[in-house]
Amino acid sequence: MSGQLSRTELLLGEQAIAALKKARVAVFGVGGVGGCAVEALARSGVGALDLIDNDTVALSNLNRQIIALHSTLGQYKVDVAGARVKDINPDCVVRVFKTFYLPETADEFDFSAYDYVVDAIDTVGGKLSLAEQAQAAGTPIISAMGAGNKLDPTAFEVTDIFKTSVCPLARVMRTECRKRGIKHLKVVYSKEPPLRPLKDSNENTLRRSVPGSVAFVPTVAGMILAGEVIRDLIKKEGPNEQ
Repeated sequence: MSGQLSRTELLLGEQAIAALKKARVAVFGVGGVGGCAVEALARSGVGALDLIDNDTVALSNLNRQIIALHSTLGQYKVDVAGARVKDINPDCVVRVFKTFYLPETADEFDFSAYDYVVDAIDTVGGKLSLAEQAQAAGTPIISAMGAGNKLDPTAFEVTDIFKTSVCPLARVMRTECRKRGIKHLKVVYSKEPPLRPLKDSNENTLRRSVPGSVAFVPTVAGMILAGEVIRDLIKKEGPNEQ
């Protein structure tokens, strides 16, 4: 056995690798959390990835986003991420959408075409719409809760939205999911209370609207998202037990 997935195949088995190759996953948001999820999905051999984000790489992204380099500043994040995926796995079918996902843009996507949806966007309205669209299509989805203003990467958990606590974003999502009849939503969240950002040294004001972030917290959240997707996609195949 040789090849770029040989080490993965030792743990997952040949059938699981074949299942991943046939899978199509949509990742909404390819920033600090979503970018790392894309990275892990590509390196795990997922055969098709749809990347959705309308943002461009900014200087402030360099501290935490895997696609952010001085050489990629100003480029669309989906273009950078797509090129990186193709460099990792040339056989992966990559489609990029320079779209800011909101309920108003939901019709641009066929959720029944996906084997899994990864929600790594920031807006509550968009996250709720993704959950509704995935539920209607019968497509599995996993959603990232708040990763900003946090410093403990070990505090993340995978659970249902209605079992979450502490996280302010999760609290809003619980309320709104109930209103919309969303009975289940798999999430990655942290019980670490969000920190209050320090005063900005240049502006001398509290930046309440812009969360602080570090290299290791959103990265871990993204890797957990990808790990759950891989586990669920290959669940029917079973591990390569010896």
